[in-house]
Amino acid sequence: MAGGKLTSIDHSAKRRMGAAVRRHRAFSRTGALEVLFTWAFRHMVYPQIWEDPEVDMEALAITPDCDIVTIASGGCNVLSYLIAAPRSITAVDLNTAHVALNRLKIAAARHLPDWDSFYRFCGKADDHSNIDAYWRHLSPRLDTGSRAYWEGRGAFGLGARRISMFEDNLYRHGLLGRFIGLGHAVARLYGVDPRGILRARSLEEQRRFFTNSIAPLFDKRFIRWAVDNQMALFGLGIPPAQYQALATAGDSMAAVLRHRVERLTCDFSIDDNYFAWQAFGRAYGEAGPCPPYLARQNHDAVRAHADRVTVLNRSFTEHLQGCPDASVDRYILLDAQDWMTDRQLDDLWRQITRTARDNARVIFRTAAEPSLLPGRLDADLLGRWRYEADQSKELTSRDRSAIYGGFHLYVLESGR
Repeated sequence: MAGGKLTSIDHSAKRRMGAAVRRHRAFSRTGALEVLFTWAFRHMVYPQIWEDPEVDMEALAITPDCDIVTIASGGCNVLSYLIAAPRSITAVDLNTAHVALNRLKIAAARHLPDWDSFYRFCGKADDHSNIDAYWRHLSPRLDTGSRAYWEGRGAFGLGARRISMFEDNLYRHGLLGRFIGLGHAVARLYGVDPRGILRARSLEEQRRFFTNSIAPLFDKRFIRWAVDNQMALFGLGIPPAQYQALATAGDSMAAVLRHRVERLTCDFSIDDNYFAWQAFGRAYGEAGPCPPYLARQNHDAVRAHADRVTVLNRSFTEHLQGCPDASVDRYILLDAQDWMTDRQLDDLWRQITRTARDNARVIFRTAAEPSLLPGRLDADLLGRWRYEADQSKELTSRDRSAIYGGFHLYVLESGR
C-alpha cells in the first residue's frame, strides 16, 4: 500500500481540487459556488461510495492479468474489485480524507484478526472496540499521513479524534452522511419516518410506501425551494457543473430527485439493496445486504489481494501522465467527467488512449442520461473507442444506487 505524508501534500491537493472544480471567476455567482464547493469537498464526503460494484464488475470483466486505475472515493468498490483478483489496482483521489479512508480500510482488511472484527470495523463502524482495534492493529501499520489524519482532530484542533467516527457510525459522517441525516430530520417534520420502507416485504409494499409517504414530500414548498438551491445539494457531492447537467434535463430539480428516489425505493428489493439501507436506515441491516467486500464469503479473497492496491493523492490525468504506454486495462471514472471542461476531457482521454492496452475498458456515470462524450471529446480520440450502447443501457437500469442518469461502457477498438 502506498505511503506518503498526507500532511505534506494538503496545499497542492487544495490547488488541484480547485483546478478540477472551478470554471468561472471567483466573484461571479457560479464562481462563488465553485469556491464554496471546493472548500466543502476538501473534507470527508463519501464514507460509502454510491456506485454499484456488481454493475461495475460485470462491465469491467476483470481478469487476473488486469491493471486497473480508478477514482478511490469511499473505497468500497476498490476493495470489492479485489474479489476478481486483478494484478493491480491504483486508486487516485484529490480528496485527502478519501485517501486516508481507503488506506485505513485496506489496512483493516489486511491486519484485523478475522471477518467479524473487519465487519465490525468497516460495516457496523459504531462500536468502541473499533477504537481499541485501531490502536492495536492498524495505527502501527499506517503511513504517517494517514495516521496524522485519523489521530488528528477537526477544525482548529478541536473535537474528538477523527478515528472516533468508527465508534459513532462512520456512515452518519461526511457530507453525504450529514445530508442524509438532514433529509431524515426534514421528513420527520412532515410526519414521515423514512425507515418505514425497511419493513416492506415486497416490491408492491415498497411502491405503496413511496407513493403514500415519500413522493408527497417533493411537493412541499420548502423542499422544492431547498433543492432548487445549488448549495443544498453539495451534501450529495454535486458541484455547480453537475447541477447544471441535471437542471438542463427540462424537469425541476425536485422532479429529477423524486424520480431518482423512486428508482431507489421501488425498482429493487430492499432485501438486496444496501444503498437503500444506507439511505433509509443509515446503516447496513443486521442480516441485510452489504457491499461485496464486506460479505463473509469474500473476506479471504479481499484479504489475500489487498496488498495489490496503491492509493495516491492525485488526479486521474496526472497519474496517467506518469504511466507507460499500453500499461492499463481498466479505467473507472465514476462521475468525475461531469465536472470537466472540454479541454480537461481531451487531456484525460488522450492519456487514457495512450496508456490503454488492446480491448481496454472504461466505465463512468453521468448525472444526465446520455454519454457526455459525443460532441465534446475530440472526434479522433472518441473514434478509437466503441460505445457499448445496449449493455450500458441495461446496466444503468440495474445500478441499485439509482442516483445517476446513465452508466456508460467504452471499449478500445483493437488495431485502431
